[in-house]
Amino acid sequence: MPDWLATLLISLLKAVLVVLGLLTTFAYMTLIERRLLGRMQLRPGPNRVGPMGLLQPAADAIKSIFKEDLTVTLADKLVYTLAPIIAIGMALTAFGGIPAGPARSLFGENPWVYNLDAGILALLALTSMGVYGIFLGGWASGSKYPMLGALRSSAQMISYELGMGLSILGLLMLVGTTSFQGIVGWQAQNGVLILFQALGFALFLISSFAETNRTPFDLPEAEQEIVAGYLTEYSAIKWALFQMAEYVNMITASAIMATLFFGGWKGPQFLNAVIPGMSDWPIVWLVAKIAFFLFLFIWVRGTLPRLRYDQLMRFGWKLLLPLALANTVVTAAFLAFRGSGGLWFLGVLSFAGLLALLIMSDRVRVLWNQPTVRRPESEAVRAGGD
Repeated sequence: MPDWLATLLISLLKAVLVVLGLLTTFAYMTLIERRLLGRMQLRPGPNRVGPMGLLQPAADAIKSIFKEDLTVTLADKLVYTLAPIIAIGMALTAFGGIPAGPARSLFGENPWVYNLDAGILALLALTSMGVYGIFLGGWASGSKYPMLGALRSSAQMISYELGMGLSILGLLMLVGTTSFQGIVGWQAQNGVLILFQALGFALFLISSFAETNRTPFDLPEAEQEIVAGYLTEYSAIKWALFQMAEYVNMITASAIMATLFFGGWKGPQFLNAVIPGMSDWPIVWLVAKIAFFLFLFIWVRGTLPRLRYDQLMRFGWKLLLPLALANTVVTAAFLAFRGSGGLWFLGVLSFAGLLALLIMSDRVRVLWNQPTVRRPESEAVRAGGD
């Protein structure tokens, strides 16, 4: 067999395994999320289908597949069908570029589907393509509420993608590469990047919530305002594809944060004294870090209320974007003038900036939560009478 054909078949096999892993994780993430939210709200959650409710994802899948697939009369049939496929396709493709271990550590093969020098840039480009699925789905539905949800999603994702990109510019200047392998290798030598880019991580984390349309940024499908947003006219398997895309994007966002700021697939180095090579085990450490961030997504959903749409946009443009730009400028200035000094001072500055933001949260809240000026009732009645 030619080498190129063997390489192609191995890459296809790895892609299939990644897709199966992501879809299985999505299925059981729905169960885990419902059970965790139930515990947070002092109720049991789903526990009837199978032992401890473990067959609930299978029941949901069967229901989605065999449920009647309704199509709106005024919908653009082709775009209406393609929109969820675009959303889930971009979500699944993005994850394949994240390394899950060192080279040749997965039965003699590389634990990634593809490896690009512009790794993080390519991945952000792929994830940003997902907004086309949401916007086209809302537009093609031929209804007002889906169109409102699509417009909200487009504005929200574009706004927070700017802050997300700027939040990692300081990190990329420190590392000097956009390759995931290079970023993980730099952290193995110098320490995890959360120590030097704490503020950048906080901004990236917030942007990830907005990019994945998760609470408190789930405005594109706000049921109290626009029924279900861009999902209003979708049902059965098409609706399930959009839900898959949201959860796969959560998994991808968790993997990106683990790789960029917490050492990626590498575990704590002190464990090598217990079991030699333990910190380099493929897949294990990345999965553990992804699980932590997925729990954080669920925890925030069970804790915070949804923002108003005007608060969402003000927060992105008036606070998150300027802070991300300031973090980039400070990092650039430090690298330009530090001389032969270490990176510890940059870490102190980053943590100090994050701490100052938390302490002054009441003062900066007016940037996105401007109080509404209400006229006295008597004045309003008089104006109505005139």
